[in-house]
Amino acid sequence: MARYTGPVCRLCRREGEKLYIKGDRCYTGKCAIERGRPIPGQHGQGRKKVTEYGTQLREKQKARRIYGLMEKQFALYFERADRQKGVTGENLLSLLERRLDNVVYRLGFANSRPEARQLVLHNHFTLNGHKANIPSIQVRVGDIISVKEKSRDSEKIKQIKELAAVKVLPAWLSSDPEQLVGNVIATPARDQIDIPIQEHLIVELYSR
Repeated sequence: MARYTGPVCRLCRREGEKLYIKGDRCYTGKCAIERGRPIPGQHGQGRKKVTEYGTQLREKQKARRIYGLMEKQFALYFERADRQKGVTGENLLSLLERRLDNVVYRLGFANSRPEARQLVLHNHFTLNGHKANIPSIQVRVGDIISVKEKSRDSEKIKQIKELAAVKVLPAWLSSDPEQLVGNVIATPARDQIDIPIQEHLIVELYSR
């Protein structure tokens, strides 16, 4: 599956706010937003009137970049959310939150979503005791995510163990940092998803 491979900080600069894509770096003075870097491009510092469509588009782009999805992938998630019962925008965020790579990040088993995606692709995790190397796998209530036994001696996993021990988990997840095991105990509710997204604007965009 295709993915963005360009400068990551450029994405935050384009949206004008932190998307926390680079993990720890986003909390330091090295962050492009903290340094006051302008919007990329020749006309990045120019003033433009923001239209209703532009506001909706920026919200969709923010969500897409936070979760590391390409345009077609994101559109498929929206179609699926729209077919489900309930509020489409909340359904969309719930689907995105329940991606395996995002759950690995939320559990503290990775420093960022891109790192979680890489660790999943490199076969460091199991789902309910079975091999799980597809970042987009949808987890369900009762699923158990754990670090593979063969991976536990690596230096990277030892660092993850320290991170997981201090990670504040959302209410729909639980974990045992010592054993590097996480559980999905509920479906994420909107008030348990802390990303700065106004999902109703995304729904309005796709409803045009």
